[in-house]
Amino acid sequence: MKARTGYSTSLKREFLKRWINGLHIYSNLKKDMSILERKRAIKLSADVAIASTRNASTLWSRTLMANISKNETNESLVEQIFSDSEVIKKRASIRLMACSNRITSKKIVRRSHITKIRARKMGLGPHAVKASYIAKKLVKNRTQVLKSLVPGGQNMGEVSLIKETLDYIASLRVQVDVMRRLASAAEHSTWSL
Repeated sequence: MKARTGYSTSLKREFLKRWINGLHIYSNLKKDMSILERKRAIKLSADVAIASTRNASTLWSRTLMANISKNETNESLVEQIFSDSEVIKKRASIRLMACSNRITSKKIVRRSHITKIRARKMGLGPHAVKASYIAKKLVKNRTQVLKSLVPGGQNMGEVSLIKETLDYIASLRVQVDVMRRLASAAEHSTWSL
């Protein structure tokens, strides 16, 4: 348990450091910001910071950085936090993952067809096949929802989706915890004034 909190603390420190750095960079790019632009800057900097703490080791972090980099203003923010070569590597790895998942999808379809043939050969009635079809359909629907929630999830297989989702949730918890503590500290300091 102690090792986990140590990892979490170091991740929180790294996130906070990168988030503040991102806010400084963004504020230097745009001097006069409206409230909506400030809100966007906070969210954008937080997303870049949490993705950058993963050092491109996860698909969700690479996808998030690639999505953020689509906008020219955001791309300069990402490039200042990362080097150009890292951003290019991330984009290339996302393309490779998309290609490999097409092959995986064909294997899944083929496996499903083979399962139906085996069920018929074993003499299982239509009810057993129908129940298995319903179960597979439920899993497929829930998997699609999960894929839509995790950045880059559409390009993942089931096993990698679960691993990436767990890592993404842990990273979001770090992000939320740091933001809560920062908001609490700011609230506490205003009360003491």
